[in-house]
Amino acid sequence: MDLSMTTTDAKIETPSRTLTARRILSWVLGLPPAYYVLAILIAVAPAVSATLINPNYWFVILKQSAPLGIAVLAQSLVMRVRSIDLSVSGVFAFSIYLASSGLLNSYPPFVTVLMPIVIGLAVGLINGALVAYVRASAVIATLSVSAILIGIIQFMSSGRAPGSTPSWLRVLTSGNIYGLSYSVIVWIGISVLVALAFRFLILGRYFRAVGDNPRAAEITGIPLARTIFVSHTLAGTLTGIAALVQVSALAVGTIKPGFDTFMNALAATILGGVTFGVDRGGVAGPFVAVVAFSFLFAMLTVFGIQEPGKLIVQGGIIALAAIIYGARVGRV
Repeated sequence: MDLSMTTTDAKIETPSRTLTARRILSWVLGLPPAYYVLAILIAVAPAVSATLINPNYWFVILKQSAPLGIAVLAQSLVMRVRSIDLSVSGVFAFSIYLASSGLLNSYPPFVTVLMPIVIGLAVGLINGALVAYVRASAVIATLSVSAILIGIIQFMSSGRAPGSTPSWLRVLTSGNIYGLSYSVIVWIGISVLVALAFRFLILGRYFRAVGDNPRAAEITGIPLARTIFVSHTLAGTLTGIAALVQVSALAVGTIKPGFDTFMNALAATILGGVTFGVDRGGVAGPFVAVVAFSFLFAMLTVFGIQEPGKLIVQGGIIALAAIIYGARVGRV
């Protein structure tokens, strides 16, 4: 009797273990490419340089990643509703110029702090109105807004580089708690808020519905235009916060537009599992992607690879991510 029960239990337990193993394997294979990239980089880092595995160096990487990380959060919001925001570079460049040109020196410090956020909010409102209500192309509209901002900078500066950024503002990046920069804490805090909003607020359901099928969402009563407008407005505000963090990280201003900013933001968003209407990575995926990109660029710097090489590697990773997503869709 005991032997019979043991045999029966073994027969039941084996399929159960197999099913669990298959679920774990399916979960691992379903992770965004950013997790694979970061795991590979961490695995090969000890062979490249001992500095890359130093915990203190990781704090530096996180600090350098904070502006891009918040910008990626912004980009992921609009991509969830099948839109895009290419005005990131304009917001960054405009905020950096105003903060370092001395134009705000006669105003209270809070004006300098709020300035990038107000600019980002204004740009988000304009982008949202153009894309959601005028039905303009998101690529053309947001890129045009960015070009206008950069054009204004070129006119105001007459091609001359501005001065230094306020020293008191740099504490946002240089200050830390147990080695963790204030800017990283801001990044993590915003990430948690966005994750909670998508988990518990009706706005998250609206975003998912519009991303899955905009026409069907509108038919079921979801305010399509308003959802897209809100996504761009929130994205613009987050971009403004990212610009504030970027300003705090700079000692000297610049009038260079920094087109690599929106390229890096777009690449990290895709690598993190958020594409047009697809949100497999959640908030954690883009976070991991930003860290992976920063770690990758640090590793390429160790090898002496300059910006052209980094762009080639970046493009290759994006193409690989697109191939992986295409293969997954084909299996569904």
